Amino acid sequence: MFFDTVWRNADIATMVPGRPFGAIEAGAIAVRDGRIAWIGPAAALPAAQIGPQTVLHDLAGGWITPGLVDCHTHLVFGGNRAHEFELRLNGASYEEIARAGGGIRSTVAATRAASEDDLLHQSAPRLKALLAEGVTTLEIKSGYGLSLADELKCLRVARRLGQLYPLRIRTTLLAAHALPPEYAGRADAYIDLVCRQIIPAAAQQGLADAVDAFCEGIAFSVAQTRRVFEAARAHGLPVKLHAEQLSNLGGARLAAEFGALSADHLEHLDEAGVAAMAQAGSVAVLLPGAFYALRETQAPPVALFRQHGVPMALSTDCNPGTSPVTSLLLMLNMGCTLFRLTPEEALAGATREAARALGLGSEIGTLTVGKQADFVVWDIDRPAALAYRIGFNPRRQVVLAGQILPAAT
Repeated sequence: MFFDTVWRNADIATMVPGRPFGAIEAGAIAVRDGRIAWIGPAAALPAAQIGPQTVLHDLAGGWITPGLVDCHTHLVFGGNRAHEFELRLNGASYEEIARAGGGIRSTVAATRAASEDDLLHQSAPRLKALLAEGVTTLEIKSGYGLSLADELKCLRVARRLGQLYPLRIRTTLLAAHALPPEYAGRADAYIDLVCRQIIPAAAQQGLADAVDAFCEGIAFSVAQTRRVFEAARAHGLPVKLHAEQLSNLGGARLAAEFGALSADHLEHLDEAGVAAMAQAGSVAVLLPGAFYALRETQAPPVALFRQHGVPMALSTDCNPGTSPVTSLLLMLNMGCTLFRLTPEEALAGATREAARALGLGSEIGTLTVGKQADFVVWDIDRPAALAYRIGFNPRRQVVLAGQILPAAT
């Protein structure tokens, strides 16, 4: 069979472990039916599989990487929280703002008041900014509705974004994000609602690919999170967890017990939690945007993750309060400067390991035969340049399932 399309004469960062960036110099990628059919040095490209209809692209230099994967976002929400940014700069802590009715709850009010079309309109520019930097797969969480109707509304908007724009979207139900005002002082009753109504409805309507929760002193306890995970398991949904962001409650160990795809934030994680994640194969999702915006001083235990072999992903955590970020390339730089990742670890975190954090490691994240032909062509001289430059986007071309996306996307 002939190849449909061939891209050649660029260096390729396959991100396959074994050599730096999994690099292939002067390489080529051949695509058939939206998947990688062959990859290797251009000089070894099998000429017998290049037919009269095969489209050839001579890139004349640059680098190819897998399509970027933003594996932790809260992209669908109403309003903004610029006023809380001012409060924090004047000395208020994130926890103080949350306990005073701000934080997540203020976004909940704006999100509940917005229609689906309003939310779609507000979310689209955030999504387009990520698309422009080569993001081909995006996770979107709910968590700003905190009622049956409003959580499902946010998930429907996320699904619609995936239908309207050229990228792959995974949705995550985060109903256990904060306690809604109507349940003040009744956290267990709200968890009843999450477990008995919201999770079953999201599963039955096919709106959620996973379930998440916020296990923290200002959110939900380990025992309450366990109930959420048990309900997710009963409905066949994998779990993820916001864990150890502000304190160490043992959330990551709970996540590991349930075979979580990932545990995220993790600034206060101890070695026992790291070891549990390693045994479970859970990905540590690092979120330097939130660390930066909250002016935190305790970084995630990157050295322990390396020591125990826990894969590290990087993501924007795009949200209105603690990480109003729509640049995954900026997160590569922050991952290196704030968390001391190497440029290779940072790029792997936004490709290979981010794909694993979404349960998509067998489909995307590295450039190997059989995987989806999602990749980005960059005008750079080495892959480290993606983490080096700040406020610079060297994207030349984005390919999704073997199709070149229009330059405007």
